[in-house]
Amino acid sequence: MSKRLRSEELAALVERVFQPAADEKRLAILVDLPDARVVDNADWRRRREIALGWLEELSGQESVLGIKPTLALYRNAHTNNGDLPESCWIYTGGTLPENADALDPAQAIPFARLFADNPLLLCPTQFSATAPLKLLSKKYPIRAATMSGFCEGMIPALRIDYTEVNRRVNYLKDKLDRATRADFVFTRPGGESHLHLDLRFREAHSSGGLLPKPGAGNLPSGEAYIVPFEGETEPSRSAGVLPVQFGEEIVLYRIESNKAVEVLTQGTVSAQEAEKLREEPAYGNIAELGLGVLAAFGIKPVGKVLLDEKLGAHIAFGRSDHFGGQVGPKDFSSPDTVIHIDRVYVSDMQPNVAVKRLDLIMGDGSSLALMRDGGYVVDFN
Repeated sequence: MSKRLRSEELAALVERVFQPAADEKRLAILVDLPDARVVDNADWRRRREIALGWLEELSGQESVLGIKPTLALYRNAHTNNGDLPESCWIYTGGTLPENADALDPAQAIPFARLFADNPLLLCPTQFSATAPLKLLSKKYPIRAATMSGFCEGMIPALRIDYTEVNRRVNYLKDKLDRATRADFVFTRPGGESHLHLDLRFREAHSSGGLLPKPGAGNLPSGEAYIVPFEGETEPSRSAGVLPVQFGEEIVLYRIESNKAVEVLTQGTVSAQEAEKLREEPAYGNIAELGLGVLAAFGIKPVGKVLLDEKLGAHIAFGRSDHFGGQVGPKDFSSPDTVIHIDRVYVSDMQPNVAVKRLDLIMGDGSSLALMRDGGYVVDFN
């Protein structure tokens, strides 16, 4: 099957994801641009070409879809889930700019104006814009499908049955809502690691690829997720050891009160991670437990977090305020250091670390066996 969305498929995708209201007649495609601080790369350049192609395809479907598309360019945020700049530029034709530094500041418009004019947003960006757009959707009536790191390999995940995806995601959300604790056993070379995540006082979220209300969510999608309790009213009970594989090196983080407070391993990456925790304590905040479901639909990893996290379990560090948590830009040393980064436990991304067991402990004390050896053992009924 083609890895390129045809114009009618793209129009159908917009209708399915957003279910546009009668008065929603404009859609903006957002792309971020390299600058002197963050240089371009081939994947990023190709993603901008895809966005331009979508503009052309959707323009051809305007009479059918009833929605006018726009392409908006902005200076990259320099980090995943950092706040967006104040302004952007509207693409008016010709060759796409290759660098934000080449754009005329006098031609920029406030993002506020873009959001007022374009309630629907597709965001195939280099750096994730999910966090800022979630928060901005409380101020502006926008619905944003965030697609950081998007590539052609993700096209099959845009064609699956999202009615069933939503059903499974909502099943997991219900279980997370009822749970007070998530107990992990990870296998790794040299032994096992145990981690307990405190899920008290929190509500889970579902991201099933549909955005009928103001907000922001990933596309492709297919996960339920929750912010572990961060200790704002009493000490968090999240504790244990979290293994994360970086290349050939496995870093072991000691978790205490829902924060990575120490690196237990030695090595080049371990030293770098330990320095990050010293420089930016908020980096070590356990910001999310996510449970993806797309592996059951035949979707394969593509080496990009946007899709690969939707295949199984993942745990994120950093910013959590966009998910209902307490850690946000105020807790980092500067806007450029704000981060929300997922550690994804699928074999293609961490081949030497696996979720041996994942159990949810419910409020009544009962236990639900959720995962064994990296796969779900529930029937989603």
